[in-house]
Amino acid sequence: MEREEEKLKATGIVRRIDDLGRIVIPKEIRRTLRIRESDPLEIFTDREGEIILKKYSPIGEMSTFAKQYAESLAQVSGHTALITDRDQFIAVSGGYRQALGKSISKDLEDKINNRETMMATKGDRNFIPVFAEGNEEYVHEAISPIICEGDVIGAVVLVEDDNKSKMGEVEQKLILSAAGFLGRQMEQ
Repeated sequence: MEREEEKLKATGIVRRIDDLGRIVIPKEIRRTLRIRESDPLEIFTDREGEIILKKYSPIGEMSTFAKQYAESLAQVSGHTALITDRDQFIAVSGGYRQALGKSISKDLEDKINNRETMMATKGDRNFIPVFAEGNEEYVHEAISPIICEGDVIGAVVLVEDDNKSKMGEVEQKLILSAAGFLGRQMEQ
């Protein structure tokens, strides 16, 4: 079994705590880990006196529920269903299982942050890659942001590889309904 220390990477950066107990996380680390101003961070401590900061994903706490919801959505729609937080895929069903835990694309991150619901077919002006790796084989996509208490916390995404299975009004209603439901679940 891998020990925790072996997972940690030394950066060589040292920071002092100021008189208010604050510490600055260097810009390079924030950029690399995609930590934005006002992002919540979880704080962990261990017996050796280490303090570990981890990006907090409110929807990530619901990963089991999100997985079940993605499975249901994939079954009902016949498409691949993906649920994301603001950085990565937290639930995948129906295909692209390798995406689970992987980063979302910058384009998808922008759509989520701009609260855009969209549907597109490959070749359309607004078609975007959803996976950071950019190895998309799908030809149709439907995306809706998940909003909880006024904050964007992720997205519901449907993708389809089959050119003949065009997405329409039904898929749009499904993703809007799923995103609304997941957002309300997080508020409880």
